Formats: sequence, C-alpha cells, structure tokens
Amino acid sequence: MSTHGFRVVITGKGGVGKTTITSLLSHLFAARGYSVLAVDEDPQMNLPYAIGVSPEDAESIVPLSKNLDYIEEKTGARPDSGYGLMLSLNPDVSDVVERFGMKGPDRVNILVMGTVVKAATGCLCPENTLLDAVMRHINLREGEIILMDTQAGVEHFGRALAKGFNQAVLVADPTYNAVQVVKHAAELARELEIPDIHLVVNRVRSPGDISRVDRLLADYDGYFSGKFYIPYDEMMLLYDPDVRPMLEEQSEFVDGVRELLISLEMHGLMRT
Repeated sequence: MSTHGFRVVITGKGGVGKTTITSLLSHLFAARGYSVLAVDEDPQMNLPYAIGVSPEDAESIVPLSKNLDYIEEKTGARPDSGYGLMLSLNPDVSDVVERFGMKGPDRVNILVMGTVVKAATGCLCPENTLLDAVMRHINLREGEIILMDTQAGVEHFGRALAKGFNQAVLVADPTYNAVQVVKHAAELARELEIPDIHLVVNRVRSPGDISRVDRLLADYDGYFSGKFYIPYDEMMLLYDPDVRPMLEEQSEFVDGVRELLISLEMHGLMRT
C-alpha cells in the first residue's frame, strides 16, 4: 500500500444514497489498513450516525462553520461582527482535525464541516474563509484517504472547495432528475480537472433501470473512469442509519461498494 493519500468527493442528488456509500467505503478502507478521514459537508450532518457514532455523541457535534471561537481565532473576525479589512485570508488550520475531529468505530476519523455552499462565490465572511482553508489543508495531508460526503446538488464543486480532490464519485438512482444532476456534476468535475470520475447508479431493480440510465448518459460515456450499477437492497432500511451490520451480511449492495473501492484504490495509487 502506498504511503501517499488520495481524496475522493462524493456527490449527487439528495436521497440517492451518498452518505450510506461514503460510510461503507470508510469502514472498508479502514479494514484494508488505510487511515480514513470522513468529511461531512452536508448540512444534514448524517455521516457520523451512518458511520456508527452514538446518537448522544453525534448530537453533541458543533460543525466547524458554527465554531465561532475557532473561526475568530483563525481568521481574526467573528461571524456577523461587522468585520472589515482585518480578516486573515490564509489562516493556519493545521490543528483542525486534532481539535475537532471525532474518532468513530473502526478508527475512522470524522470531521463535520457544516455548510460551505458559499465558499466559491467570492464571499469573504469568516466562516467560509475558514472552511476554504480547512479544505486546502486536508487536501495536502499524506498517508490517508479523505472521503467527503457533500450536500445535495453540485454547488460545492466550486474551485475553492473541490480543487485538489483527485477522484469524484457521482451517485444517482435510475430516475431522470438524479441522472441530470450527475450530468452537471460530471461537467463541473471535468472543468475542475478531477482526473477520475466514477459513476454509481444505486437502487437498480431491473435491467431496464440500467438501460434507462445508459440511454440518458449516452453522450457522457467518455467522462467516466468506471460505472457501477448497485442493486437495491432492503437492508439499507433495516439497518438505517448505522451501516456497520451490513458489512456482516451477504449483500449484493455491499459487494457493489467493494467493487467501487477497488477502482478508487487502483486509480488513487496510480495518481500518487
């Protein structure tokens, strides 16, 4: 296994299974001996629950975007305080994982960002300056895999956020709207020069679902390093939100995520 790390951003329409897939990948990579940092950029903050953090501990998490003292310490300005030209645009956030990361089951490290939807829009507010700096810092960390579970849609693919990630996983289900989001995300990922873009079609129930998605994405074949069609599995509802019991069961869904992991690992090691 390489000592270098690689970074993966996971995105797609809301409700297609991004958080479940991110959580399973976190545990599967950890089981292979990797140091895993799972970053929750979704304002719903469901990733800690899915990884297996207890409800009590998960509910105690204050996302970075709401850690007002830390934001002021690092940027020199407190959110909504009438800041002016004294805002530090390049704060030192090398301590962020140690101070605010949470250890989850299987040694998976979790960092909850809070919303960064405005990070690429030119906003110089302190919280977004901090979150931008955090993303740049963890993009440079070596020796680990970073998996970032994003909010629904494609807004987070601004240059201030996604640049530096070398793989993207675009998750859809076999619906028209979900595939349209994937199309937009694929175009932006290519624009950001993310070299490896993986398509995951979740909740496949029939060969017709596969045919439908292939038809809708006929003009996008050249965008994807790999395509993964993962069958619907009722275990996702049975074990929601904690995904860990799924790893102990015979599941075509988990097998599909394992195939995705192998592809991510192969492409990640090729790029290091």
